[in-house]
Amino acid sequence: MSENTPEYSVSEIAGAVKRTVEAAFGQVRVRGELSQFRRQTSGHWYGRLKDERAVLELAMWKGVAAGLSFRPEDGMEVIATGRLTTYPGGSRYQLIIDRLEPAGVGALLAQIEARRLKLQAEGLFDPARKKPLPWLPGVIGVVTSPTGAVIRDILHRLGDRFPRHVLVWPVAVQGEASAGQVAAAIAGFNAIAPGGPIARPDLIIVARGGGSIEDLAAFNEEIVVRAAAASRIPLISAVGHETDTTLIDYAADWRAPTPTAAAERAVPVRAELAANLAMLHGRLDAAIVRGWKLRRERGLALARRLPQPRNLIGLAGQRVDDLSERLPTALSARLARVDLRVTNAAGRLRPALLQARLDRSVERLAGSAARLAPALARPLNSDAQKLARTGAALRPFLIEQRLASAAGRLEQAGRMLDTLGPRQVLARGYAIVTGPDGHVIASATAAAAQARLTIRFGDGETPVYTSPPAKPVQGSLF
Repeated sequence: MSENTPEYSVSEIAGAVKRTVEAAFGQVRVRGELSQFRRQTSGHWYGRLKDERAVLELAMWKGVAAGLSFRPEDGMEVIATGRLTTYPGGSRYQLIIDRLEPAGVGALLAQIEARRLKLQAEGLFDPARKKPLPWLPGVIGVVTSPTGAVIRDILHRLGDRFPRHVLVWPVAVQGEASAGQVAAAIAGFNAIAPGGPIARPDLIIVARGGGSIEDLAAFNEEIVVRAAAASRIPLISAVGHETDTTLIDYAADWRAPTPTAAAERAVPVRAELAANLAMLHGRLDAAIVRGWKLRRERGLALARRLPQPRNLIGLAGQRVDDLSERLPTALSARLARVDLRVTNAAGRLRPALLQARLDRSVERLAGSAARLAPALARPLNSDAQKLARTGAALRPFLIEQRLASAAGRLEQAGRMLDTLGPRQVLARGYAIVTGPDGHVIASATAAAAQARLTIRFGDGETPVYTSPPAKPVQGSLF
């Protein structure tokens, strides 16, 4: 019987099973829970879809994964649409996914809510973290799709209200790559250095048009929420319509219900500012006029309360006239008092009294002269006697004898100096070594410490350098 059983290779069996499975099922939709769902470096995704009793292997190629509107996670209930086939290299059957979607909005909302509670617990939504928006930003950075209607609406609204310099960071606002691009754009705007060649934004707007919860999934991703919370530049979120709420709205410094509302919040209306400025200018002019009038009225009131100049001058003139009339009488009375004092003093001065005082002064002067002559004569006589005794003691031959003795001693000392002095020693071939300060160098150690030495011979001196003298450095000719 074994001789009649056909023989197959392993590849033939695997191929037959593959064709049988694909022909029997074709395109299928399978509902289940994701498990071990992971992305490879190639961009492909692999995992399992399971229920209470069975497990199905999954494979999703890179191109399909790029079009996902949400991020698959383990434990999420999904509906996978694709082709059922086998993988001969592992002897297993698998589902090649062409489309993957959440099993229901409730499951996706539950996932978003769990993520919101987690980030809220970390303090990323704390109102104390929110930064005030600038009143009139000079540069506005917009993170959105460059081809959609959102950027046109924002630019149009900014142009109507108050034109500003706008930097657009183009990103994908839907799909698997969207979350990473949005987070990178927010971080990129923050990385621009102030004062560099590219203007650093004063405000960031993250904007997207409306859509389903799956379409807005990128703005519920944790990487986007963390990037918005970490932004040092104030950030406005404008994702979806007014009724749409994403997690980036909680982390942003201000949530706009629509992209157009974000542009309205970003800048004031220039026409309104000009009208307000004109009104304030008019109020300022009116206030200045009122103030000038009020001060003028107060000045006039104060001037009326001051006395008239002619009255002040008249009173002063009256006092001058009164003093002029009293002055001759006062001078006459003063002269009369002085004349009386002179007359009284002259009456007390008598010639006899003056002569008596003069005679007494002459007598005192004569007595002093009589006592002064003997007092001067006594010291003079004593000095003359001492001089006579000193002259008698001075004999000429004694002085000459002393001078001769001193000359002999001087001549002997000179001969000893010539014999023992340094000149005679140097003449015999010796030398004296001195340093730069003139002190004698008595040892080789002391000589080695000096950069320059002077050697003195019997017929002169010569300098010696212990190290070559530094050559002068030629300066620049320019």
